[in-house]
Amino acid sequence: MLTVAHLAKSYRSADVPVAVLRGVDLAVQAGESVALTGESGSGKSTLLHLIAGLDGADSGRITLGDVDITALDDPGRAALRRDRLGLVFQQFNLIPSLSVADNLAFQARIAGRHDPLWHDELVDRLGLGDLLKRYPEQLSGGQQQRVAIGRALAIKPTLLLADEPTGNLDEATADEVMHLARDLVARSGCGLLMVTHSARLAATLDRRVHLSSGRVS
Repeated sequence: MLTVAHLAKSYRSADVPVAVLRGVDLAVQAGESVALTGESGSGKSTLLHLIAGLDGADSGRITLGDVDITALDDPGRAALRRDRLGLVFQQFNLIPSLSVADNLAFQARIAGRHDPLWHDELVDRLGLGDLLKRYPEQLSGGQQQRVAIGRALAIKPTLLLADEPTGNLDEATADEVMHLARDLVARSGCGLLMVTHSARLAATLDRRVHLSSGRVS
């Protein structure tokens, strides 16, 4: 479902190129959950940003289903993020002026893929029924992250990308949020690629890959 082949990316620091990714190869199957681990600065977030089309690779190829992400222009990558990718970050990134209900439906409505039955199931499974009229500032961190996960899954994405999604949560809340996320990923049939520093959380996913010296092992 996701294939990353020979991916390379460098940045310039004081006019000196610094290689971050040195030929990364990675595959994620539909319905599979994969943890991406590695030391700080190893390029985990860079890899996720390249897969999401938020940045361009120097060389290599990323395909999502039948789409070559590396061949898309900026509007094409934006459309891909809107229609086929779910993104969850540590900072939640909810829209402060929208209620929980409207935050949940936001991406799906923009993509023209709002499914009321799936929306209701997400509300039920994520335990958000009593919170729909509240605003993000009225929610706990765990509640905000559940809304963020629901919003990302509302479009039934091909792939869910999560960058340290529980980094701001205590251990018990992190476990609860990840349990819900894994169940809903399995229910929707999408793939999950999650960056995490937690070996404990990584062990709960189907597979773990490690990024070191710019390559996946």
